[in-house]
Amino acid sequence: MKKRIRGLCLLLAVAAMLAGCATSSKSGTLKVGVRDDIMGFGYLNPTTEEYYGLEIDLARKLADDLGYADVEFVTVTPDNRKDMLLEGNIDCLIATYSIEQSRLKNFDFSPAYFSDHTSIMVEKSSLIDSIDDLVGKKTGVLDGANTAPKLSSKLLELGLITETDFKGSSLEYRDTYSGLSTALEEGAVDAVCMDGGVARAYMKEDRRILDDVVGTENYGVATLKDSALSKPMADSVQRMLDDGTIAALIDKWD
Repeated sequence: MKKRIRGLCLLLAVAAMLAGCATSSKSGTLKVGVRDDIMGFGYLNPTTEEYYGLEIDLARKLADDLGYADVEFVTVTPDNRKDMLLEGNIDCLIATYSIEQSRLKNFDFSPAYFSDHTSIMVEKSSLIDSIDDLVGKKTGVLDGANTAPKLSSKLLELGLITETDFKGSSLEYRDTYSGLSTALEEGAVDAVCMDGGVARAYMKEDRRILDDVVGTENYGVATLKDSALSKPMADSVQRMLDDGTIAALIDKWD
């Protein structure tokens, strides 16, 4: 009996030691640039001071999968997110950052974890029923985002404006999505153009999203060009796409 007890104690000690080794195998902190103003993607609750959303959950899962002991969230904006990553203030961006050809010079991207359309949102009381009705109107866009050039290109493509004649149409810039929402509510702009997922987060009973699609957005995790983190990050995202982890997160956050 004593031998059995000693044997059991030895097994428990070994198990504890192995558990300790497993725990200590994770180290370091992954610093992730995230948004704090987009419900469903990245939102900082002012009361709890906790981040919530699809991209927050994804960042935690990626940090765990890549062997980090912790994850630190750093709020970024469309204006500063590029510089935050270039200057090494963060390790990666998971911040509704679209995979664009113009960004591949400085950054590597994971496979897209979310795809969306750039949409136009208006008040139901407006007389705007399609993108054609934006001619001569003020459209709100986010400063630092790629929405403005995409909308301008779409209007040019449709022949609604020309490179020398905007026909009274103008773009009104705001620093935040909440600022765009307020501008629409107050009538400072006639419409706002933003990613569909963001627009849905700012939908109200008296608003609607037009059927017109301005462009397509594919969100990826951005890392510094040719960094040691680029391939592991891309591989981890792909694994989560393959095993349904990301699909489950999208369902969770609707």
